[in-house]
Amino acid sequence: MEYGATTLNLASIIEHHAQLAPQKEAIVWSDVRLSYGKLNALSNRVANALNDMKIGYGDKVALVCPNLPVFPIVYYAVMKTGAAVVPLNILFKPREFAYHLKDSDAKAVFVFEGTNDLPLAQTVKEAFDTVETCEHFVVLTIDENAISPIENTKTLKEITKNQRETFETFPTKPQDTCAILYTSGTTGQPKGAELTHLNLMTNVTTTFANHLPVLDFTDGKQKTVLITLPLFHTTGQTVQMNTNLYAGNRCVLLPRFEPKATLEAMKIERVNFWVGVPTMYWAILKFIEENGYDVSKVVEHLKVPTSGGAPMPIEVMKDFERVFGIRVLEGYGLSETSPLACFNHFEKPSKPGTVGQAIFGVEVKCFDENDREVKCGERGEVVIRGSNVMKGYYKRPEATAEAFKNGWFHTGDIGIIDAEGYLSIVDRKKDMILRGGYNIYPRELEEIIMTHEAVSLCAVVSVADERLGEEVKAFVVLKQGFDLAENEMIDWCKQQFARNKYPRYVEFRQDLPISATGKILKRELRK
Repeated sequence: MEYGATTLNLASIIEHHAQLAPQKEAIVWSDVRLSYGKLNALSNRVANALNDMKIGYGDKVALVCPNLPVFPIVYYAVMKTGAAVVPLNILFKPREFAYHLKDSDAKAVFVFEGTNDLPLAQTVKEAFDTVETCEHFVVLTIDENAISPIENTKTLKEITKNQRETFETFPTKPQDTCAILYTSGTTGQPKGAELTHLNLMTNVTTTFANHLPVLDFTDGKQKTVLITLPLFHTTGQTVQMNTNLYAGNRCVLLPRFEPKATLEAMKIERVNFWVGVPTMYWAILKFIEENGYDVSKVVEHLKVPTSGGAPMPIEVMKDFERVFGIRVLEGYGLSETSPLACFNHFEKPSKPGTVGQAIFGVEVKCFDENDREVKCGERGEVVIRGSNVMKGYYKRPEATAEAFKNGWFHTGDIGIIDAEGYLSIVDRKKDMILRGGYNIYPRELEEIIMTHEAVSLCAVVSVADERLGEEVKAFVVLKQGFDLAENEMIDWCKQQFARNKYPRYVEFRQDLPISATGKILKRELRK
């Protein structure tokens, strides 16, 4: 390394507190309590094992794991070696896992053993066996003494046996890739957004400054975040896990969101900060109303409830603030922006229906179709630039160039910015479906549904849903001579797509509306 070169590694956020206050709790899950010192030591052991596998700077390591303590252990270990971590959705099917492992050039995959309902290790192994470039398969178990459920594979305990608890973190530079998060952006097959150590570190520090100043850190007491969003998701990683470990806080993990479990965890663990998507807020309010749940012990400590992933219905926000007596703060961002780009700042009042203003170090504007800024209050495509914006889509220079026209990242979202800089997301440029905070991309579903032997043509669109905001519907034209029931088509789709993606509704038609240029008129189908 040249003299005076700047180094930056996101794993330093746990190393700092491991030196400063190793006894402080970092990760809480069920009865497990990991201190910063223990978290760092366990992560170092994994990093040493990765080096033994000849994995280091420039390599990619996939991580398939729900919200369990082993997620951050492996996550930071990968970064310590200089490699990039590739967190993947645990609900993927074998076809989807295989695509992501191959596209990311993952050299190893660490996968949670799974449950009877979700045999994750078996599912990923089926994909792993088809990807020649992926060399190592490591199983993560709840019981560290358990053997791997997959023949001829090793567990995390086996690869870290006799490994040292010290490790010299690789001196990555700010522009080195830290993580690859997959998103379809606006169209097509999923693309890997390359996020650098600088992207994530600056978004962490700015998120901390925007979200947590209302908490009193001068009392010397640790603050607590409850993480119910999946850690493989950009918000769970950056806004919750990375930001709160940077702050020296406690991260309480829930592998699955349930209203009662969430409220009980808030009460028992004295949670100060929580991020949920609007459907979670809706579910909590519904549970409280139906069960007469007493929230008094929750509101003693909860100070910063935050919403993202989809616009919060105004009535849901009003009801939550009425029941809890706490202001809900909304934010906006994408995987490509690390994710936070806009937020409701504490110094300013919230405006229901908006996602706040641009955060520090980030510029947000609305452009017309000619990439010119629209007037205040007019609709335009939301464009962003700043230290939070990815360096590009992995191995996709053309898609990167298209997304970064004239130096601005084009989000594909349509928004309005008012005179005070508050952004409202009012539409989407493309056909992306936002189901319960998760992005679903119709083209990917359409291409797979078209592989069914009975399907001649297919179009996937969104339909309104009271609970999730949007639901997935497929319009299908069958080939001549074939007959198929709606439930048969849905059952087939369940085998092809992750649980959050498959169409819940199927409508068979003789034909689909087509424009003069041969395009399916989805706006007609949505009507």
